[in-house]
Amino acid sequence: MNKGRHAWISLVLGAWCCGAWSPHAIAQTATSSTDPSTPPSVTNQSMSDAWWTGPMLANSAATLPPGHFLFEPYLYDIRSPGADSFGSRTYILYGLVNRLSIGVIPVFGYNHVNNGRSSSSIGFGDFTLQAQYRLTEFHPGSWIPTTAIQLQETLPTGRYDQLGDRPSDGLGAGAYSTTIALNTQTYFWLANGRILRTRFDLSGSFSRAANVEGVSVYGTNAGFRGTVKPGTSFYADLAFEYSMTQRWVLALDMTYSYNSNTRVNGVNVQEINGLPYAQNVTLNSGPSEAYGVAPAIEYNWTSNIGVLLGTRIIFGGHNTVGTVTPAIALNVVY
Repeated sequence: MNKGRHAWISLVLGAWCCGAWSPHAIAQTATSSTDPSTPPSVTNQSMSDAWWTGPMLANSAATLPPGHFLFEPYLYDIRSPGADSFGSRTYILYGLVNRLSIGVIPVFGYNHVNNGRSSSSIGFGDFTLQAQYRLTEFHPGSWIPTTAIQLQETLPTGRYDQLGDRPSDGLGAGAYSTTIALNTQTYFWLANGRILRTRFDLSGSFSRAANVEGVSVYGTNAGFRGTVKPGTSFYADLAFEYSMTQRWVLALDMTYSYNSNTRVNGVNVQEINGLPYAQNVTLNSGPSEAYGVAPAIEYNWTSNIGVLLGTRIIFGGHNTVGTVTPAIALNVVY
């Protein structure tokens, strides 16, 4: 792990620990004073007075009450040099029993390429199953945050190989992937009495090998036959939400991601003078890392219905292309 990664993770952990583990993190309501020189006391905002949709990226550590649903569709456009990847990602979660929520995350996409052929149509991406178990729950006056363990299994339902002359039809990874995450959430009362909600999430993903044939999202060509082993990944997200009013919230995610090497092995078959010629091929993506932020604004019609408008900005990093992703999301709990 290089110095840049150490510095970023230390910053994230330090910002979290300085607040979440301090017994003075939660300010108490000031007592009134008869001294006219003393500033008026500030009444802390109640938790029920603050309505949230959640920040753009960080997952909640809370779970749904048994029998309740969450429906949260995102629409976005990943803008990179020479291409726009339009997509939708929808969280459909259900409170199965106390402390346990389960759900699915379907993804759809369409790639528009400036110098090439765009996707032939809107396609189905990889499909994710999710379960989350809450370990602890925050209570005002306590230093213990809400924490949860989350498990996701991503199924390779999106196209990723045999793409022919339309590599832009590739919307999946082709491999089964397991993600394990620790999600945390806590609340701080600022000097003005308003609530600052904070989330800190850590996750790691591990993928199995997959067969690859022809043109693929891994850069292989029409005559290729072989396998791919995607690298493991690590992700950290520190997010803040400031409750300006009951309905309006400002949000910010700060993210770091690291992906280890993805390796492709196989044989590339070409015809030379009418005869097949096989050539061994090995492709390595090399490790990559990226830093990003995602400022957003939330508006809540009620405590159960809200909308978020935000933009994720990936600055790039080692072996990473910078992107800008505007997004809008609707959050409904019932």
